Amino acid sequence: MQHQQQQRAQSRQSTINGEIVIVQSHKQPGSGKSASLRLYSCAEVDPKTGEGKMSSQANLKCGKTKTSNGEKTRTYHVKFYVESSFGIPGAFVIRNQGKHRFFLQSASFETHSNQIIQFDCHSWVYPSQRTKKFDRIFFSNTKYLPNQTPQGLMKLRNKELISLRGDGGGERKEWDRIYDYDYYNDLGNPDKGPEHERPVMGGSELHPYPRRGRTGRPPSNADPLTESRPHTTNLDIYVPLDERFSPKKQSEFTSNSIQAALWFLIHEVKFVMQKDSNHFESFDEIHDMFSDNQNQVIGGSLKEKLKAMVPNELFKDITHAIKTPLKFPVPQMIAENEFAWKDDEEFGRQMLAGINPARIRSLEIFPPQSKNGMVSSIEPSHIEHNLEGMTLAQAMNNWRIFILDHHDYLIPFLRKINTKDVCTYASRTLLFLKSDATLKPIAIELSFPGFAEGQEISWVFTPARQGEAAALWHYAKAHVAVNDTVYHQLVSHWLHTHAVVEPFIIATRRQLSGMHPIHWLLDPHFKDTMHVNALARSMLINSGGILEKTLFSAELSMELSAELYKEWRFDEQALPADLLKRGMAIEDPDPDNPTGVQLLFQDYPYGSDGLEIWSAIQAWVTDFCMLFYTDDESVRSDEEIQAWWSEIQNVGHGDKSSETWWYHMTSREDLIKALTTLIWIASALHASVNFGQYAYAGYPLNRPTLCRRFIPEEGTFEYAEFLKDPDKYYLNMLPERVEMTLGIALAEAVSRHTSDEVYLGQRPSSLWINNEEVSHKFEKFNQELRNIEKRIEEKNTNPELNNRRGRAEIPYMLLYPDTSNVESRGGITGKGIPNSISI
Repeated sequence: MQHQQQQRAQSRQSTINGEIVIVQSHKQPGSGKSASLRLYSCAEVDPKTGEGKMSSQANLKCGKTKTSNGEKTRTYHVKFYVESSFGIPGAFVIRNQGKHRFFLQSASFETHSNQIIQFDCHSWVYPSQRTKKFDRIFFSNTKYLPNQTPQGLMKLRNKELISLRGDGGGERKEWDRIYDYDYYNDLGNPDKGPEHERPVMGGSELHPYPRRGRTGRPPSNADPLTESRPHTTNLDIYVPLDERFSPKKQSEFTSNSIQAALWFLIHEVKFVMQKDSNHFESFDEIHDMFSDNQNQVIGGSLKEKLKAMVPNELFKDITHAIKTPLKFPVPQMIAENEFAWKDDEEFGRQMLAGINPARIRSLEIFPPQSKNGMVSSIEPSHIEHNLEGMTLAQAMNNWRIFILDHHDYLIPFLRKINTKDVCTYASRTLLFLKSDATLKPIAIELSFPGFAEGQEISWVFTPARQGEAAALWHYAKAHVAVNDTVYHQLVSHWLHTHAVVEPFIIATRRQLSGMHPIHWLLDPHFKDTMHVNALARSMLINSGGILEKTLFSAELSMELSAELYKEWRFDEQALPADLLKRGMAIEDPDPDNPTGVQLLFQDYPYGSDGLEIWSAIQAWVTDFCMLFYTDDESVRSDEEIQAWWSEIQNVGHGDKSSETWWYHMTSREDLIKALTTLIWIASALHASVNFGQYAYAGYPLNRPTLCRRFIPEEGTFEYAEFLKDPDKYYLNMLPERVEMTLGIALAEAVSRHTSDEVYLGQRPSSLWINNEEVSHKFEKFNQELRNIEKRIEEKNTNPELNNRRGRAEIPYMLLYPDTSNVESRGGITGKGIPNSISI
């Protein structure tokens, strides 16, 4: 009788075979062996739990190891027993009963009907004995809007979201998967002394700022409003598990950081040994920092000096990289033409095709005016002789005069900045659009506050080719480049990409289930961003961090960034809106133009390539959303999307919650606009301001980070010094040796792509959604990006487009998608649009 019952039970059972892929670590090669899994049914509900019925347990035992593209993975085969009515697995739970964490890459399961169910995991799984939480749940690559969730997954969907939100308390541990918000209250370190005190960014009218991911560290002893910091630089600062670097990325990041530090230390040791001036003595000395010779290595007395300067532990790591070249690689800026950086037209071209191409705008009123009504001291007589025979009125009416404006936001900070052994002006630079579409700088106004409140002292410089006037014009351009560099680092790069995106990531994890199709759409565009931002708060933007050491804004850097956040609007980060706002484009009524705008002139590489990328992203997002949302009501009734958008507006960007420009999120159009803008920021916008840094800023004379001297005035001792040796005065005006070297090392490190980079238009097969229509639409997106690549290549060889290469002969490739780069080679390539802000 019992045997018959067992036979009947077995006849009602079926099997599901699975394949689990774990990334192997050289430190824990056997990780994963002690894990067990169970599957959840989509359709069958367990009346006791209200969740999907579960399969039998399967254990990971023997696996096969393989190496691909430098990454070692181990694949385990498992078998589950389920009731015949089990149906399709919609989720699985995994328990790590071993001693070490492991990185779960993917899973796939084959049902009795030969259907393959894919799971994208890409996350760490910690031992249950450490986390005190036994199970980790993953959902399949089949996506559902909330009201379409299968019965067996409904409770799991809500349960997972509640778990991810946490309770808002406690210090986060490395194994936690909890997303919450906090102010930027972790930049200072008052326990080290008053010089490390920094105001909290966010939550106040004075210093508004986007929110960051909460770590929950206890307050510092000296200031209860400031979060405590580790005693040493901490590369393991908390970010939720799913946001942490993969083992391969972590290894590369560490290696690249050591290499950058090594280059900096090598040059610092050389300076100590030479016992020279703090400043470079000649241009040749600066050029000598770079070399094509990759065989020059550390050795002899330099190695011994280096060993004496760094801790033993660090020196051990350095010995692994001891074959690192003694000199920096040659930046593109001087590779073809070592004097291109001095050229006026190259100076103007970089405002259109350099690493800060979204600050320049069309001049609407002459003379320029401040927001407080104060009028610029630039007069018609300064520029009329440089307008190709046009009158000032004609040039203005034909949109031929442009401005790079670093005036209004800087003026209030200069009294404090210029007490710190730096010499900084606020600047306005006027440029004329020549008939060949190149930009010629025609006047530079440098200003700082006068003695009376509201008063300014200004100087105007105009182009000159020889003599004292030419040298002073060159100095003025250097001061403008300094302003543009600081704005680029603190605003265009950090604030407008890294900082503004983080609240969107947190809200997505907290409010959009992993089953939600929009979660799937956005997920690749969030890869590694929270981890990168956490490291930046630890090493770059913190008190005493690299940016404070290299930029003229020093300890005021984040306050300056917060001041510019007051002007930030998410809707104006949409490229067409940005171009219209800056007067670089006009509205185009042509219904066949998906961007709705037309550039004032086509030889604007960032604008031209950017609009093509924008159109491709917009078409892909539109196609995707139309597959899941049948009408506007389906957007309004999506409770997860509504909670997501509300939290972004009211919490993540809470200091902007009362602004009226936020999309209402009541239509498919609103959703498409928001998603297109977000993906544009995380992918193309970030690529355009980041990956050209070594090409342009790697040569510090092209983009200096601060000035140590003002431009000399006639009748002063400084002017006599200038007349005696203009080149020496210029070199002494620039950053000191150590500051300059640190800036080069940073530019080199952040310009590198890692080899695990996934580019726009790419997704690993394991990340694919179970939807054939989506696959078709994505292939259409990928094909359009390939077409854009061809058009970019054609534009870069068009002799009529002078701004595509310039005197430096650097082809504009910063918005070249590089879709064919399936197995990323990494390194400094100067091209490629990663899906996310991943460095």
